[in-house]
Amino acid sequence: MTVLRRLLLVNGPNLNLLGIREPDIYGSETLQDVEALVTRTAAAHGFEVDAVQSNHEGVLIDAIHAARETCAGIVINPGGLTHTSVVLRDALSGVALPVAEVHISDVMAREEFRHFSYVKDVAIVHVIGEGVPGYAVATNRLISLITGTATD
Repeated sequence: MTVLRRLLLVNGPNLNLLGIREPDIYGSETLQDVEALVTRTAAAHGFEVDAVQSNHEGVLIDAIHAARETCAGIVINPGGLTHTSVVLRDALSGVALPVAEVHISDVMAREEFRHFSYVKDVAIVHVIGEGVPGYAVATNRLISLITGTATD
């Protein structure tokens, strides 16, 4: 069986404001920096990346559905949808692809409403509070699980 060599990178609402929004929490790196990091990390293992960011839940769900045919896995930072969106969780579960959940900040050290994740149970990788470099960690771990090989 041939492994698809493509990942979907999903960034949810307000992540387009990385580098501007609350830099004391999210840092100074931009969404473009995140996408470049994931692309470089995946390319080191022979994978390509399709990236989507939207402030609209349906756009994210459509991208996840489309990934079912073209991608081997999904790296996702759902943003605030983490804590509110059953339909996003259902989309991730429905496509039956391995999922890595990423959060730049340590959501467990923040407001109580951020402690719950609808994505948690469908993700096989969780990287929380490691800043933007956490995206590379999540990408490496996901690729390792997809390919059955160790990654750095």
